[in-house]
Amino acid sequence: MEQIQSFLPILLLVAVMYLFLIRPQMKKAKQEKQFTAQLKKGDKVITNGGLHGRVLELNDDGTCIIECGAGKIKFERSAISMERTAKLNAPLIEKK
Repeated sequence: MEQIQSFLPILLLVAVMYLFLIRPQMKKAKQEKQFTAQLKKGDKVITNGGLHGRVLELNDDGTCIIECGAGKIKFERSAISMERTAKLNAPLIEKK
């Protein structure tokens, strides 16, 4: 019984770490993977570096071609920011 009580704080710490660190990180990774899989031609996107553009082409090797003010640039799909793109495409809410 004493052995169980001595391991209880360690087990509790592992459970808390899983609930607050590992699980949310896994959920976010799954959402980002789903976001990149749902990209389509014509979507307005923002890269992690802050480049604004429109998707012209999606390749099978995990890359995409984005048209921006400077021309056409090839990026990895993972370089597209899910959060920034969602904010860009969110409808504007009018304040009353």
